[in-house]
Amino acid sequence: MKRKSEARANGKSKKRAISDDEAQDNFRKGLFDSTVLQSYTDYYATSQPYKHAVIQTLINDTLLRNVRNEIREHISFTPKETDIYKIHQSGDLANLDGLSDSALRRLPSLLTLRDSLYSSAFRKYLSSVTGAGPLSGVKTDMAVNVYTPGCHLLCHDDVIGSRRVSWILYLLDPDIPWKPEWGGALRLYPTEHLKTASGDEVKVPQPDFSVSIPPAWNQLSFFTVQPGESFHDVEEVYKRGLDEMEEEDGGRVRMAISGWFHIPQEGEDGFEEGLEEQLAERSSLAQLQGGKADVFDQPQPQWIENPNWDSIENKEDEEMTADEIDFLIKYMNPNYLTPDTVDELAGMFSDESSLRLAEFLSVKFSARLREYLESKDHEPNPTLPTNPFYATSKVGVARPPHKHRYLYREAVHPIPTTPYPDSDKMTPYDDLVDILFPHPAFMKWISLVTGITLTKSNIYSRRFRRGMDYTLATAYEEEDPQLEVCLGITPSKGWGDEEEEADVAVEVESQNGSSSKKTKGKKKSNSKSTPVPEPPKPEEEVGGYEMYMAGEDDDEDGTDAGAAEPSTHTGAGQRRKAKADPAVYKSAGDDEDDGVLFSQPAGWNNMSIVLRDSGVLRFTKYVSKAAKGDRWDVCAEFGVELGDDEEDDEEEE
Repeated sequence: MKRKSEARANGKSKKRAISDDEAQDNFRKGLFDSTVLQSYTDYYATSQPYKHAVIQTLINDTLLRNVRNEIREHISFTPKETDIYKIHQSGDLANLDGLSDSALRRLPSLLTLRDSLYSSAFRKYLSSVTGAGPLSGVKTDMAVNVYTPGCHLLCHDDVIGSRRVSWILYLLDPDIPWKPEWGGALRLYPTEHLKTASGDEVKVPQPDFSVSIPPAWNQLSFFTVQPGESFHDVEEVYKRGLDEMEEEDGGRVRMAISGWFHIPQEGEDGFEEGLEEQLAERSSLAQLQGGKADVFDQPQPQWIENPNWDSIENKEDEEMTADEIDFLIKYMNPNYLTPDTVDELAGMFSDESSLRLAEFLSVKFSARLREYLESKDHEPNPTLPTNPFYATSKVGVARPPHKHRYLYREAVHPIPTTPYPDSDKMTPYDDLVDILFPHPAFMKWISLVTGITLTKSNIYSRRFRRGMDYTLATAYEEEDPQLEVCLGITPSKGWGDEEEEADVAVEVESQNGSSSKKTKGKKKSNSKSTPVPEPPKPEEEVGGYEMYMAGEDDDEDGTDAGAAEPSTHTGAGQRRKAKADPAVYKSAGDDEDDGVLFSQPAGWNNMSIVLRDSGVLRFTKYVSKAAKGDRWDVCAEFGVELGDDEEDDEEEE
């Protein structure tokens, strides 16, 4: 005999099939009139950038107010954060039937709403509007998500399993109209049909949305789930500005019930044997086509071979020459150039495969650089300027948005011949990106502090604009490890680096006589389940941190770990295999494995050096509009050649 929890998990227990008349009474008056139905059908058919519609008033107002009150009184929410979202999510509401009888008795209006939305009457209505075919009344799929200031959901297409129609029903404060400038809009992204060099046609989402749908009380937004096409996001809910502190805004709590209508299940009218498998194949095909579209990603790596290192057999015996030190000391903290410090760092890196270096740049150079960046940080139209001395300097916007978005600039290549020309036209930012990072002396220093031979390099700088930019988690897929260096040059305050606690590995005397720490490790964040805030305190965290997380892991039978539909109902889906659920790294307690391997907050003059193994995930968290400035950095990726001892250590790890 099945246990109760197992019986409920199939989505068939406790559901109450209600008549069409009873269901229609729970919707707004006149919704089912043929003329109204036709108006939404016409709206849907002509909508862009892909088929969608909005019903401004859907549910009987009294019923929906009761639903909102029940949720606020009886449902707790857990803050969750990962690369793609930051939300408060209802517990155990992936399927309402999983709740206990006592819990269900406290949610009669919510159950009535669920039964009405998945009733035969409304499913036929929605199917008629969308032309998506019959929808299941057995497989319900809905949850409550709450967005407080700082919460967001980044670009994705909702494609998972048997989903056919995606929907969002808003439960905002019914007595305080939501203002579009508060954020929280559903935003739709257009796709462009392109052809690869081999003739394959692919769909590529554009970096900017074309339709924005602000939330409103009792508003339903919906669209058909389409692989590679139904890209959308949820705009950040914005924190109040200083000029709005006296304004009565209801706390800017964006509460909504969201979910999906699925294809009919076995035993239902419209069920098609094998259709779910066909949809999975189409989804897999779309993913393969999406992989072919990688050639249109920006930026593309610009690898430059480093042949000078091929001839070095006893790298550990090498030291910096006087000329190399004279060059580097113009840019770097001199403490990092002493032989003792280099040796200590090399030992630390050998143990941990990572370093975090504070006060990396010299006092004089960092002061010039900071003054320049502060002058750029609040410009109306953020840019990454090209180097006027080098015409080949390339800048752009990273895309596609379901992978990343930020301003980037590629370092100039090939590396100029030393000595480098002085020019009044070059800013300290030009010096850092185009002179220091590509220089053989800098690469030699990196090799010495890591004990690794560098075979090639890819160097670029980034600017993450407030309220816009991020990178989503991607796994490093090459067989050999890659060395990744990132120098944070974010000039503004308030990124969490001031409160960062880390293990102290080495101390060196700072350039002003105080102690400077070179650290390793990760930061953790503790949180717990709480009721919906009323109203919430202003969010303090603004994102912008760099994160490395545990990657690929397979079950013993060879199936993907976590291949089932995820419990976090954001629509983002299980986009990768992971040892730890990346949806809960910000809600896991200290005694839980959150999967975090290394993290670095945005900050000024801090460098991270990480040896990244195959399968390890990396992302830069979305930068909130509440940040005091943009996030700036310069990055270098290095191909590596490990010695025999290093390869043995890698295999043991």
